[in-house]
Amino acid sequence: MKHTKLIMGMPITVEISQEQGAPEAFDKVFDYFESVDRKFSTYKKDSEISKINRGEIPLSHASAEMQKIFQLAEQTKQQTSGYFDIKQPDGKYDPSGLVKGWAIHEASLLLEKLGFKRFFVEAGGDIQACSKNDGNIEKWSVGIRNPFNREEIVKVVYLESEGMATSGTYIRGQHIYNPHKPGEKFTEIVSLTVIGPNIYEADRFATAAFAMGKEGINFIEGLQGFEGYSIDSKGIATMTGGLGKYLEN
Repeated sequence: MKHTKLIMGMPITVEISQEQGAPEAFDKVFDYFESVDRKFSTYKKDSEISKINRGEIPLSHASAEMQKIFQLAEQTKQQTSGYFDIKQPDGKYDPSGLVKGWAIHEASLLLEKLGFKRFFVEAGGDIQACSKNDGNIEKWSVGIRNPFNREEIVKVVYLESEGMATSGTYIRGQHIYNPHKPGEKFTEIVSLTVIGPNIYEADRFATAAFAMGKEGINFIEGLQGFEGYSIDSKGIATMTGGLGKYLEN
């Protein structure tokens, strides 16, 4: 069974490879994503993050989830030499570069707690796979899109229990920023896909690596347990040395 719902300004798709108990599970997962949107959306004036940005709630009085996200963001900042920073040039906080992957990961853990063993959660192109697909025979096949023609798939990877995230400028424009050079536009790399042990890990490092420009793929190469695939402004693709293991079913 597969359902899609528009939440957080993007389509979220959940596919569960078993019938029993699935309808209730879809409701619980989508309810969870809606609760994340209400709390972390910088577009909602009544969200907790908006209230923090307006100074109405000090971080010390924020919810446990919010404090957790700030802790994870600081950890990511340290691990990426400052290329990931939820504090924007205007001084406000935008945790969206981390929250989406974290929410997908948490939704996957929710499905596991509900007893599901084979499923797929995708939000805005970022993916968490769990076990194999229907019939428990084949891995989940996922396409990497051509950033110059979104209808074209340039590479197909096969996931079993990994997460995959893509950062780029070809859909949302210049929405990522380099904390070391605020205001600088990204012109060298247009798409960077990262596969990691789970979607939370893949998403946060994809965001940071994209901010690094052409050096981002080298950063991913140096991360144990991660692989990457980047496409530059000339359409030239570069992949990490171990990506090949995901190209065969």
